Amino acid sequence: MRLHRLTLTAFGPFAAREHVDFDALSRAGLFLLHGATGAGKTSVLDAVCYALFDGVPGARQSQGRTALRSSHAGPATPTEVSLDLTVGGRRLEVTRRPEHPRPKRRGSGYTTDKAQATLREYDAATRTWRALSRSQQEIGRELAGLIGMSREQFCQVVLLPQGDFARFLRADAEERGRLLGRLFDTSRFKAVEEHLAERRGEALRRLRAADESLLALAHRMHQVAQPLPVDAAFPDLTPGAPGLADTVLEWAAQARTVARERAASTALAVHAAEHAERAAQHALARQQELARLQHRHDDARRRATALAAEAEAQADVRERLERSRRAETVTSALVLHERAASEHQRAAQTERRARAQLPGHLAQAPAQQLTAAERETRRALGSLDAARRAEERVSALTAELAALDRQTGADEEELRDAEEWLEHWPAQRAALQRRVDRAQAAATRAEHVGARLEAAERRLNAARERDRLDAEHSHAREHLHTARESATSAQATWLELKERRLAGIAAELAAGLTPGRPCAVCGSTDHPARAEPATGHVDATEEDAALAAYQDAETAREQAEQSWRRLRDARTVAAEAAGDAATGECATTVAELRQAAAEARHTAATAHAAQEALAQAEREHSRRLAARDDAGRRAAARTSHREALRQELTGRQQEVAGARGEAAGVAERTAHLSGLATALAAAAEAALGAESAARHLKQADADLADASWRAGFPRPEAAADALLADADARALRARLDAWQTEEAAVAAELVDPAVQDAAAQAPADVAAARRRAETSAAQRRAADTAATATRQYAADLDALGAQAADAVRRLAPRRAEHEGISRLAGLTAGTSADNERKMRLETYVLAARLEQVAAAAGHRLHRMSGGRYALVHSDSRASRGARSGLGLHVVDAWTGQERDTATLSGGETFFASLALALGLADVVGDEAGGTRLDTLFIDEGFGSLDEQTLDEVLDVLDGLRERDRCVGIVSHVPDLRLRIPTQLEVRRSRTGSTLRHHTDTVRADGP
Repeated sequence: MRLHRLTLTAFGPFAAREHVDFDALSRAGLFLLHGATGAGKTSVLDAVCYALFDGVPGARQSQGRTALRSSHAGPATPTEVSLDLTVGGRRLEVTRRPEHPRPKRRGSGYTTDKAQATLREYDAATRTWRALSRSQQEIGRELAGLIGMSREQFCQVVLLPQGDFARFLRADAEERGRLLGRLFDTSRFKAVEEHLAERRGEALRRLRAADESLLALAHRMHQVAQPLPVDAAFPDLTPGAPGLADTVLEWAAQARTVARERAASTALAVHAAEHAERAAQHALARQQELARLQHRHDDARRRATALAAEAEAQADVRERLERSRRAETVTSALVLHERAASEHQRAAQTERRARAQLPGHLAQAPAQQLTAAERETRRALGSLDAARRAEERVSALTAELAALDRQTGADEEELRDAEEWLEHWPAQRAALQRRVDRAQAAATRAEHVGARLEAAERRLNAARERDRLDAEHSHAREHLHTARESATSAQATWLELKERRLAGIAAELAAGLTPGRPCAVCGSTDHPARAEPATGHVDATEEDAALAAYQDAETAREQAEQSWRRLRDARTVAAEAAGDAATGECATTVAELRQAAAEARHTAATAHAAQEALAQAEREHSRRLAARDDAGRRAAARTSHREALRQELTGRQQEVAGARGEAAGVAERTAHLSGLATALAAAAEAALGAESAARHLKQADADLADASWRAGFPRPEAAADALLADADARALRARLDAWQTEEAAVAAELVDPAVQDAAAQAPADVAAARRRAETSAAQRRAADTAATATRQYAADLDALGAQAADAVRRLAPRRAEHEGISRLAGLTAGTSADNERKMRLETYVLAARLEQVAAAAGHRLHRMSGGRYALVHSDSRASRGARSGLGLHVVDAWTGQERDTATLSGGETFFASLALALGLADVVGDEAGGTRLDTLFIDEGFGSLDEQTLDEVLDVLDGLRERDRCVGIVSHVPDLRLRIPTQLEVRRSRTGSTLRHHTDTVRADGP
């Protein structure tokens, strides 16, 4: 991976757009990144990391995306980082913008722009950039696949932080393991450890669950057997106890034997208790029957006494029922009398209401006088018909005169409107004529623009076809290049195999020789020393296969070349048709011509409407002239007709005034007389009805008095009082029937022989018999309960014993599984006695990686230290039982001693950590799929070196250039500015930091 160019805008301390040309800096192989403290040296490295991984190193990532924005930048300047690099053989450009606030385009305040990212790839054939993606997730996956490292790995092996590696040298095994685990991704081995630990835990849980299940069965058997006299005491057991299964099964067998013996004895006790209960129940039944018969005798005597006390009440009920029977003969007369009284009352009320509607002098008049007054009123109504027709004619004449007045006003309005419209007619006609002229001109213009549009659309289609063929032509050229390489490679393989076959052709010919037959080359029949096939000998089959592969590859190359030539010719035709104009320009021209054609067609489409509007206006002009003449003629004819109507109206009004009298009108006079005639008719009818109802009431009074005398009642009121309602009569008859039934039942009960015999005996003692029966029943239930419980104890113990035996059979394989998994999990976790070095599986893998890192770093440390020091890996067991495998020692060649890296001095620690970082970069690069890291950065630490050691370290770093690597040193040391001429200086100011290159040339354009 090589960096080419970095562009920063409003990032960290940089307020404006700044550029870093890594190509110019890397020409010398070694360059210096320096500047004042806080100027932004680390921010340059942060920008590289942010562009690649959408994040910055270490703790700075936790400050959030908004911390990336420069506080010196203007609010309208977006934060942006763009990095141009080559990775995996591809030239890419990634641009990222973090989420940041900006001023609103409308109104006041701020809004937040979302994070954005773009990825482009440089096409060397067309020398253009091609967009790949705008999705942050897709860009992240693409770059991660090409780089082959995570952000933490990149920050450790490309942005070499010397302080971290110094801490690594002094760290213990656990801390080194965490760092190496992140760099080499040993999570799968850690997952194996965790998986085995989980399986050990699961196996232990299953074993404990089986033991606990067996113990639970044992406790359940103990609970069941508690009421039984088991001689053996229940053992005190815990999960995992030795001999658990045998102890449980032995105690369960003793408990089952005791339960079966107890069940047999309780069954005999139940049989004896049932016999005693049956005898007690028979005695109780005899006493209950005697008590029932004695109760019947006592109850019959009480009922007879009660019936004798109610004899007088029975006689009174019989008397009331007899009086009600005689009163029922008067019922029809009472009903007729009530009906006549009701009709008389209604007729009187109707008469009063009808007379209230009459005038005062007629309110008390007899019916004959009211009838005569009605006839007189109706004759007066007939004489008002002529006056009513005259009044209606007056209304019609008044309405007709009003209509004439409205017509006159309408004609006057129409005259004024016509005059006003005719006044504006010349200007209106001229405007309509101009509209017609514009529409006709637009139609001519639409035809001209349409012709231009067809030509422009042909050019646009040709330009799009040219662009499409450009892409296909580029792809076909790449395919042709691949096919040529494949054909060349296949030809070389064929020629090589052919040459190898010719070299061993003697052995191939010798394979066909047989004794006694002449050789095809020399003719001899003797073959004393036949050639033997050499290692890797090629036969005719392999050569033919290689030749066929070469011929197939050559055919594919010819087909690819033909396809490329066809696309090239088609592109040339499309380019000639499109001309030099770009596709966007052609599209813009077509859009403009389409807009112009649409506007012209829209205007031309109004031609018919404009002509129709002109014709309509001319017709309206003719109509207005005719309307003005017609209105004048109607006004002259309307004057004489109005005068005739006024004369007729005066005569009719005089006739109506004489007929209506004091009323407001003839209609009001007619309504008054009509209402009076109706009221007189109603009053006469009501008076006649009242007289008829009075006669009917008098006859009903006489009939009621006669019926009451015949039924034996002195007055009608007495008969009405004696009459009972149907419900009351039914209740009294039911009461009388009940008395009679009760008397018969009591008499039958007292003469029953069984009742008389029971009355002669001593009183029954049911309570004593019941107590004896209940006592025997309780004894039987207790015996039955004891027998049932004992049988249940035996059945439960049998079932639990079978379950316990089955649980013991299932326990053995689980115990064996737990022992096997525990041994394996302890071995990988480093806790097993079989693991002598107490080394975990992940640590074992990391120890192998650390051994590779120490080997790669030892060579550089030996050179930096002038041959004195070398790094070695140690897997010696740590003290106090700590885990081992990640030890790191330094060998001092001057003293021959091997000591821990924590004892190095400051300067020694620096070049040791630098050597370790460079070695780690090589190993991690190999671990990441062989990704070559062509650009490295070393951050600080050079100030602790003396002049000689600094020269040795710079010689080692300069040696990296021999392998086409570029190393950037980040340091404050002034002496490095004299030793390293190629520099990138970070200058800080009150308005933000800036970058300055110190190189021969700085390239700022594209690739």
